[in-house]
Amino acid sequence: MSRSGAGHRATLREVAALAGVSTSTASLVFSGKGPVAPATARRVREAADHLAFTGPDPLASSLRQGRVGTVAVVVESPLRFAFRDPFALAVLDGLAEELEAAGRSMLLVAQPAEHPGRAVDQLATLALDAAVLPLCGVRDNPVVDHLAARRVPLVGSGSPLDPRVVHVRTDEEGAIGLTTRHVIGLGHTRLAHVTMALSPGASTAPVAPGGPERADYPDAEGRLRGFRKLAGERAPVVEAADLTVGAGEQAGRLLLDVPSGRRPTAVVCQADLLAAGVLRAAAALHLRVPEDVSVTGFDGVDLPWLDHTLTTVLQPGVAKGAAMGALVRRALAGEPVADEAFPVRLRVGSTTGPAPAG
Repeated sequence: MSRSGAGHRATLREVAALAGVSTSTASLVFSGKGPVAPATARRVREAADHLAFTGPDPLASSLRQGRVGTVAVVVESPLRFAFRDPFALAVLDGLAEELEAAGRSMLLVAQPAEHPGRAVDQLATLALDAAVLPLCGVRDNPVVDHLAARRVPLVGSGSPLDPRVVHVRTDEEGAIGLTTRHVIGLGHTRLAHVTMALSPGASTAPVAPGGPERADYPDAEGRLRGFRKLAGERAPVVEAADLTVGAGEQAGRLLLDVPSGRRPTAVVCQADLLAAGVLRAAAALHLRVPEDVSVTGFDGVDLPWLDHTLTTVLQPGVAKGAAMGALVRRALAGEPVADEAFPVRLRVGSTTGPAPAG
């Protein structure tokens, strides 16, 4: 049993006292950053062995230096949902790579929509350099007040809508306009839209014309607004319960399983996974793509199992995550940071074609 006792973590000061040297000398032995006589270094190491001292507390050392090396990444859903979304994974990959290059680790913090305060409780116990909210999130998030009060730099990708959060922003209205204008240019006049969830706890169901007045998820609201500006308020819209192929297929059936005279000839979707679901629904209803119905997505993720090349908005997830990581690095270096626009572009694939005759 060491002198420090089973329940006590020995300190560098205790090691120095036992070795008969100053604390600064003992620190130099462990850091290797200064000249120490071999006999003195040996005494310090023998004292450390006797006290079962394994080295300076890394957290305390980091706090003295004004950093802890950890960046919280708040995922506003159960983590399993993010891990099923290829776009979310790409964003996290890019963010992790950029933070790793800065010598910082990424700590994922789940924030289920039904219990947002749990994330605040978890973050309150953590020492952090910064926090990132990298995915489609809610308009108002309680973690912002908590972290801003601690002067923790905050970076997001468009939400929460709070001036204390610096964003890498996609112009959601303009981006959805790329696919909407594309199908209009192909002669389509009967357009429909599949939106991501507009509020927590959504079910897959039609959205009333003109509604909702305000959505909890700004990204989905912006894309819906952009679609309606071009397609009109009366164009049918279905809200998907979640960001999955299954929800997209259910939404697609609601739109396409109707008499041919009322069936849309083009479906503009807010995500590639939703578009993949609409393609499944079309196949199940024996509709040809793009001869009978054109379908577009958003994000440009790799879907190798899809029989088509999706016409979509290319929003490279890795690059977007890296851009957020770069903002974190600059903020922690004391540089001024401000919102940055994230460019997107249209990719025309095999899922869109001229409007069918008649």
